[in-house]
Amino acid sequence: MRRIAAMFDRLSSLVIALTLVAIAAIFATLSGGDPLSIAIMALAGFIAAATVYSALPAPLPDAKDNAAQPTVAPMPSLLRHPDFAHWVDQEKEPLLGIADNIVTIANDAAIRLLGRHIVGADVRTAIRHPAATDRLSRIDDGTPFEMVNLVDFPRPGARWTMRIAALSGREYIVFLSDRSEIDAADRMRSDFVANASHELRTPLAAILGYVETLQDMNGETDGPTRSRFLSIIHREAGRMQQLVIDLLSISRVEADRFRRPTTPVDLTAIVGTTITQLRDSEQARAKDIVAKLGDEPQPMLGDEAQLGQLAHNIISNAMKYGHAGTPVTVELAREGRRVRLSVSDEGDGIAPDHLPRLTERFYRVDEARSRSVGGTGLGLAIVKHIGERHQGQLDIASEVGKGTQVSVTFPLRSDG
Repeated sequence: MRRIAAMFDRLSSLVIALTLVAIAAIFATLSGGDPLSIAIMALAGFIAAATVYSALPAPLPDAKDNAAQPTVAPMPSLLRHPDFAHWVDQEKEPLLGIADNIVTIANDAAIRLLGRHIVGADVRTAIRHPAATDRLSRIDDGTPFEMVNLVDFPRPGARWTMRIAALSGREYIVFLSDRSEIDAADRMRSDFVANASHELRTPLAAILGYVETLQDMNGETDGPTRSRFLSIIHREAGRMQQLVIDLLSISRVEADRFRRPTTPVDLTAIVGTTITQLRDSEQARAKDIVAKLGDEPQPMLGDEAQLGQLAHNIISNAMKYGHAGTPVTVELAREGRRVRLSVSDEGDGIAPDHLPRLTERFYRVDEARSRSVGGTGLGLAIVKHIGERHQGQLDIASEVGKGTQVSVTFPLRSDG
């Protein structure tokens, strides 16, 4: 319809122009003009008609022709959209947007990890790891994107993962995730199970061995030998029992570590009760405990059973590893709005390189001596977890040949 209308407009203009030329020629003849004037007027009329015709707009193309050849608009870039940049800034883990292997956008976490220079750089040089470089070099080959493990990235002992998501065109998003803490926790659990199994297997093997020996003798063994074997069985069974108790204790403490205690307690009374229990026990060094608690109550929010276990473990360790006949000093002292529980012994002391590892599960400075005195290697690990739950700060100071002091500082309960 548009084409027919355009043709009609052109014909109408041409008819009008010719009519004007004819009228001009008639007027020239009636006016008695000479042939030259008539010819000039006719030529001018034709020129005017041609000018009018050429000035008309060209006919519009047919709608069917437009439909046959549609115009395709280019796809917008998501990486350059302001909402995408806003979302990227809110992500806590490193995230990169790349186009044609060039980093076009990076959030703050990525810049902290890889450096500010990565924006505008080739992504294969920005993430400096062989596995990442290999996968990013084949990013356009159509291979399905799978998680890539980046071992020892960005430093030895760490592990990150890399994931890639495809956008339109040759644009991609690269996600980096830190798996170091998760891997460390997995290794810790594996080591814990292995160590616990080993610690239980050792006394169990001794018990079974001596029981089998007694059975093979068929009552032929003399009284002293029998008593010695039974004594060893009793000691090893006690080790197993204590180990099971400590394993259950550390499991309970870890289950409660994110729950802050809300019960008002008096630390002076808890430590005093623990000292009384140890003095009344059959331990050889019970008389060596020297208490300096004072009469002033030390109010705090805590779990009475766990704080009693913490005090018991610290004092028992000092009794085990201090020299016989030397004092095991237990002291409570206020330090501003905090209270410090410290236990000191006069033993062989501990070398400085061992101090950072004393709270690790099953870690022993002298494994043979620890076993001989009945240690399980979990005492200070339990102390550490109980202290953390009560917002306490653990400190271990030792000097070889002079002794060791273990201190835990707790916040006192406010008046409110």
